[in-house]
Amino acid sequence: MSERSFHRSIGVFSGTAINMTQMCGIGPFITIPLMVAAMGGPQAIVGWIVGALLAMADGLVWAELGAAMPGSGGTYVYLRRAFQKSSGKLMPFLFIWTMLLAIPLLMSTGIIGMVEYLQFFFPNMGWWTTHIVGVIATALVTWMLYRRIESVRVITIALWVIMLVSIIGVAAAGFSHFDPHLAFDFAPDAFGPRFFVGLGAGLIIGVYDYLGYNTTAYIGDELRDPGRTMPRSIIISISAMMVVYLLLNISVLGVAPWQEIATSKSVASLVVERSWGHAAAAIMTTLIIITALASVFTGLLGGSRVPFEAARDKVFLSTFGRLHKNGFPHIALLTMGVVTAIGTFFDLTEVINMLLTATILVQSIAQVVALIVLRRREPGMPRPYRQWLYPVPCIIALVGWVYVYVSASTLSLLLSGAWILAGLVVFALWARVNAAWPFAPIETDRVATGES
Repeated sequence: MSERSFHRSIGVFSGTAINMTQMCGIGPFITIPLMVAAMGGPQAIVGWIVGALLAMADGLVWAELGAAMPGSGGTYVYLRRAFQKSSGKLMPFLFIWTMLLAIPLLMSTGIIGMVEYLQFFFPNMGWWTTHIVGVIATALVTWMLYRRIESVRVITIALWVIMLVSIIGVAAAGFSHFDPHLAFDFAPDAFGPRFFVGLGAGLIIGVYDYLGYNTTAYIGDELRDPGRTMPRSIIISISAMMVVYLLLNISVLGVAPWQEIATSKSVASLVVERSWGHAAAAIMTTLIIITALASVFTGLLGGSRVPFEAARDKVFLSTFGRLHKNGFPHIALLTMGVVTAIGTFFDLTEVINMLLTATILVQSIAQVVALIVLRRREPGMPRPYRQWLYPVPCIIALVGWVYVYVSASTLSLLLSGAWILAGLVVFALWARVNAAWPFAPIETDRVATGES
């Protein structure tokens, strides 16, 4: 056993809880209005269902790759194994490069949501005030992480409990004063030609809310019986969260007209206040604000380790492999903290668009290709879990990701595309300095080939 080995202690139940905690956070409390607005009414429930189908198809890709290569790193490990023989370290390098953008932008959504819910207490916050508060909150979280942290178990458990209380509380408030005429107030043309235009934008929101179903793939070294735990934790967490999102969405729509829901900045506060009064809404709003900050804390903590590990494996810029004297990757943490702060100046919908478009090409689509490549090139690879109905889930995932990508906003496509192009330039410079492909013959390593 190497010194970098972990204790395999996480089973199906705890793995599912980890996935669900990362999937939810503040997500639905800030995206229900966006989904309703994008879909143009209560038909927003279709967005959650289609989002779950895409997440499930993609989850089965993660399940096979993760069960076959249950190490820490997730996509980073799979892309090295699948593509290193043809393009050296390009694909894993680009993946880490996009994570420097996508992970902080994901954290930006948490900060933006926190500020929106703060406006329940401070309704007169202006543009400058909201953005200054967002930057201060990001700096506070980064400062809290700027020290040795041995364990986040307590924070993770607390986040999970607060998340459950918040979801159950909001859903209970909605159903306690539920009006089916409001919840199912479909327009005559709700499912007409414009429905499919709205579905593209709604699917982007839906996929964002399901992000996190792959968390166990990044801690594969700590899973007990990965071939069983990995696929089950992914499948159960997606199915469970689909039910949660549907119930939450329906309960919210049953309290106020969907037009009002679509423009709300703190929809959970609105629902609880309408049902149980201002004091209950204040308590619920406080819990959601805590959830937002805690999710950003744990997200930056884990995210900062991704470029650090890649740099230590000599697959990314060496500066990110530096440790602070107190034993944490401070360069990666500070970089992601700065990008998170910058992201808070953008519109929430635009941030969600950017973080998805940045990862779809280099992660989501690349992993589908990686699974197919490895099936053909390494048919004898041990696969404790083989994708059900292969290649159908791969095809569904591929088509779904392409549809989401082309449905994204023009600004997000331009900015994420520019980021990937910049990554190609940086990779070329890095490869030249380090005498790597394409400036030297490809060198395969044990991580990429699976040799022991």
